[in-house]
Amino acid sequence: MIDLTTTYLGLKLKNPLVASASPISKKVDTARKLEDSGISAIVMYSLFEEQIIHESLELDYYLTRGTDSFAEAMSYLPDAGTYSMGPEKYLNQVAELKKALKIPVIGSLNGFSKGGWTRYAKQIQEAGADALELNLYFVSTDPDLTAQDIENAQVELVAEVKTAVTIPLAVKLSPFITSLPNFAKRIVGAGANGLVLFNRFYQPDFDLDELEIVHSLDLSTSAELRLPLRWISILYGKLNADFALTSGVHTYKEVLKSMMAGAKVAMMASTLLNNGEQVISSMLNELGSWMESHEYKSIQQMQGSMSQKSVKEPAAFERANYMKVLGSFRDLP
Repeated sequence: MIDLTTTYLGLKLKNPLVASASPISKKVDTARKLEDSGISAIVMYSLFEEQIIHESLELDYYLTRGTDSFAEAMSYLPDAGTYSMGPEKYLNQVAELKKALKIPVIGSLNGFSKGGWTRYAKQIQEAGADALELNLYFVSTDPDLTAQDIENAQVELVAEVKTAVTIPLAVKLSPFITSLPNFAKRIVGAGANGLVLFNRFYQPDFDLDELEIVHSLDLSTSAELRLPLRWISILYGKLNADFALTSGVHTYKEVLKSMMAGAKVAMMASTLLNNGEQVISSMLNELGSWMESHEYKSIQQMQGSMSQKSVKEPAAFERANYMKVLGSFRDLP
């Protein structure tokens, strides 16, 4: 009998497939279908720092204070659309999901600064969330704001949120860090029980007819797996934290690779949005079949087996691999 169970943030999960933060969690019926199809846990979509501040009528104060440092916050604040949900409704949704589901529900906060808004971490816990995911999303546009300043502020934010809750805390990181291993170590030192690699930065585009900036959402592809795969492979065994791989998980093969890199769970949203909940049972069946044919008895057996500390060629994850790839390239005729 193949054992698909895994443990993430201290939560015993029936398999490593987790629905990542997305609009999927807005409807209880949809979440229930995911559970019935085999998903092991669901991450609520994010409650944004800006939403909380706006709701508490403090938006003007927070956005005008330090305008030179946070120009991006001044330039664009989206209207509340189908993805947005105010703080009170969000908390009610957490409670509704917990009431309707047997699988763990992980709350999600998206922010970048310390402040009163972080009290909602405790309120998400009180609403019944089994764990909390903090998404550190910040786009710096100020040339005078140093990387050290930003990293220090984010480490302090993690520590502040951690003191507000007793449930496990995962932190979703950006890949755009000069020394990611050091920053990840500091985040874990500040109290993070898990690291989610990586969040996705949505880039604006230009409308050449209207001469306006347009915003659109491009769902992930399997090709995006390589970035988090590489870094989880490098960090595995070096930090006392659980890893979750997100972005690029579309088939059972990406789940297998995630586990071998050292992840405890593989998070997905794009494939669920594109193909519906039926993709889950197919992935689980294919996952079990592959493991049986390759004589794996459990998910735990393969976790970290292809990490940098475990492979024969650890330099493959570093600069030597860059040189090797370029050296193997052949010009097209």
